[in-house]
Amino acid sequence: MNRTPHQQLGFIGIDQYGHTYQLSKYPRKELMEQLDAMNAEKMYCGHQSGLAQHIGYVIKGHWIEVYRIFEFHPVSTNNKSI
Repeated sequence: MNRTPHQQLGFIGIDQYGHTYQLSKYPRKELMEQLDAMNAEKMYCGHQSGLAQHIGYVIKGHWIEVYRIFEFHPVSTNNKSI
């Protein structure tokens, strides 16, 4: 199967209240600008391997998880037996 790499389109941040933040290239900097903040603390989550994984930022009481957004390429299948 010939696969093409997925292009990263940017980031999205979602806080504990469900508010979303559209981000492009520099999530920390852009979040601080949007929330008019001077500092941001990294937010971590425990991983299965036992290591802490950086998942977002805490800014002005908002716990914001940051996700990468990639373009979607649907996979076509020729299997018609259902």
